[in-house]
Amino acid sequence: MTMLRTIFWVLVIALLAAFTAANWHPVEVRIWEGLLLETRLPALVILAFLLGLVPTWLLYRATRWRLLRRIANLETQLTAKTAPSLTSTNLEAAQTAETKSETP
Repeated sequence: MTMLRTIFWVLVIALLAAFTAANWHPVEVRIWEGLLLETRLPALVILAFLLGLVPTWLLYRATRWRLLRRIANLETQLTAKTAPSLTSTNLEAAQTAETKSETP
């Protein structure tokens, strides 16, 4: 799985480098009426990509963290409910059952 992830990221970086090399010319972006931003096209595309990716990725990580905490909490509750309690009456009942099974 690590090898596939590495291959994927190498391909993404290679495609990004090829796009950057082919489109390295300035563009003007009018943000407001009096505000004009002059930047290179690859920087604009990468910024737009990150503006879409980062919030979604943060939401994914937060949801995953919350669900993993919930699963761990439920597993803890399950083991606490299924673990036999060792009260004195349970120990006495277990001992009497043991002695009955040993007698022929």
